[in-house]
Amino acid sequence: MIVAAIKPTIHKAPEGVPYRHLFAPSNMMGYRQGILQAVDAVISQMNKTERPFTGASLAEVGEKFDRHGPADFEQGVSMDECLEEVQRLYMDDCIYFHDEGYVAHLNCPVVMPALVAEVISSAINTSMDTWDQSIGATLMEQKLVRWTLDGIGFPEDGEGIFTSGGTQSNLMGMLLARDHYISSRYGDSAKIGGLPVDSSRFRIFCSEMSHFSIQKAASLLGLGQHAVVQVAADDCYRMDMTALREAIEMQRAIGNIPIAVVGTAGTTDFGSIDPLRSIAQMAREYGLWFHVDAAYGGGLMLSDLHKEKLTGIEEADSATIDYHKTFFLPVCASGFFMRDRQHVRHISYHADYLNPKEQERAGVPNMVSKSLQTTRRFDALKLWMTLRTMGRSELGRYIDRIVELAQETAGLLREARDFEVLHRPEISAIVFRYCPVGEGDKQEVNLNELNAGIRKRMFASGRSLIAGTKVYGETYLKFTLLNPQTPVSVMEEIIGMIRAHGEALVREQEQAMACA
Repeated sequence: MIVAAIKPTIHKAPEGVPYRHLFAPSNMMGYRQGILQAVDAVISQMNKTERPFTGASLAEVGEKFDRHGPADFEQGVSMDECLEEVQRLYMDDCIYFHDEGYVAHLNCPVVMPALVAEVISSAINTSMDTWDQSIGATLMEQKLVRWTLDGIGFPEDGEGIFTSGGTQSNLMGMLLARDHYISSRYGDSAKIGGLPVDSSRFRIFCSEMSHFSIQKAASLLGLGQHAVVQVAADDCYRMDMTALREAIEMQRAIGNIPIAVVGTAGTTDFGSIDPLRSIAQMAREYGLWFHVDAAYGGGLMLSDLHKEKLTGIEEADSATIDYHKTFFLPVCASGFFMRDRQHVRHISYHADYLNPKEQERAGVPNMVSKSLQTTRRFDALKLWMTLRTMGRSELGRYIDRIVELAQETAGLLREARDFEVLHRPEISAIVFRYCPVGEGDKQEVNLNELNAGIRKRMFASGRSLIAGTKVYGETYLKFTLLNPQTPVSVMEEIIGMIRAHGEALVREQEQAMACA
C-alpha cells in the first residue's frame, strides 16, 4: 500500500543534477534504490556468514585500510562501489551478534520491527528536543515513558526520558541524587550556586559488582571517584546488607555525608540482582536517594515468570533501563526514570529560541527540558513499533527463553568435572572457568593464564565468541546469553570447544615444562 501510494510522485533526478543525493520528493527513486541495495548487501552477508567472527587479527584488518587516505573523501564513487568497499572494510569482519555462537557481551540480536523503525526515523530525521521539531514523536515517547513507569511501578507523578544508554542514565540518577541533597540540605540550587564546600564529603554507596559508570558519574559531577563507596557482595554476588549498613555508619563516623545508594538489577558480570526492597528500606532509614541500575535486568518486567525478581524497584527514586539489551532493540535505546517529576527542575534549562518558559506554562511538551541532550534521535519509535507488532507477551517469552537457556547451560557446566561455575544465573550471565582434572593439573597449571589463553584462541577462531572477567583477581570466562534461538546443543558445542582449547594449552604447557 505504501509503495503504491508514492509511485505517482516519484521522479528520478537526472544524472549530474545538483543535490541528487538529498532525501527529497524528487529523489525518491534514488532513495528506494539505495535502501534496497543496502538491504540486499545485508542479506547477502547474512547468507554467507557462518560464524560470529572471521577471526581476523588487528594487523589483517588494518592492512585493508592501508591504501585508504584523506584523498578518498574528496570525490564520490557510485553506490555499488561504496557498498563493495563497506562490505570489505566493515561487514566482512563484523562481530555478528545474531549468530548463535556469539555468547560474549551484552549485545542482543535485534527484532525486525525495530529495524523497520530505524529506516523510517533515519529518513525523516526527527530531533526530539522541542515540540516544533517532533510533534507526534514527542507524544509517542511520552506514551512509552508512561508504559515503562507503569512496568517499574512508579506512581502517576513519575517522569522519564529516552537516553543514549545506561551510562548516561546512571549519570542522570547521580545528578538528581546530588542536586536533591544540596537543595534539601542547603536550600540552594547546584545549577546556580555550584557545589558547596561539603560536597567533597558526599558519599554514594553501591555494590562492588556494580557498573563502572557510577564512578564515572561521580567524577563528572565534581565529586570524584573517591565519593563512591563499594560495598561487599554476598556469596551470590549481590550487595550484602550488613556490609551496606556498616559502610554507611563508618562514613558517617569519619565525618562524611552519605547521599545516595545504588542497587543493581543485573550486574554486568553475574546478572545478579541486589536485594532492592531491603536497600529501599535502608535508604529511607538514612535519608538516601535510591537509584536502581536495571540496564540489564530491566527486561524482566516483560516476563510473567521472572518480573518478581525486580521487586523493590518500585520504591526507588530513579531507575535506568536499557531497551537495547533485554528488549532486543538496536542501539541506542535506553531510558531514565524518576518517581517524582518535580526533580526535573535539577536538569531543565530554558533557552528563548528553543524552549522558553512561556511554552512550558502553556503546557507545550518540550522534551529537552528533562534531557541532558539537546539534539536527540527518535529512538522511541523502535520500541513503539516493536510493542505494537509483537506485544509485551511475545517479548516476554524471549526473556523467559534466555533465562531458561542460562539455567540449562549452567547445569551442563556443573555436571562437567572440568569446569567451575561461580553462581546460579538470575538472568542470563554465567561466570565459570575451565579447570583440568588430570592428576596434579591444578597444581601445575596456571588457571588464570589457561583461561585467558582459551578466550584468546576462541576469539581467533571466530567460531564462537565468549567473554572474560576477573573475580577477586582471578581470571574467569563468561557467557552472556541473549539469543532466544540458541539451542542447548550449540552451548554443548561451545563448551566442547573451550575444553578442546584448554586441553591443547595444557599439553603445550606440559611440553614446554618438559623441555625446560
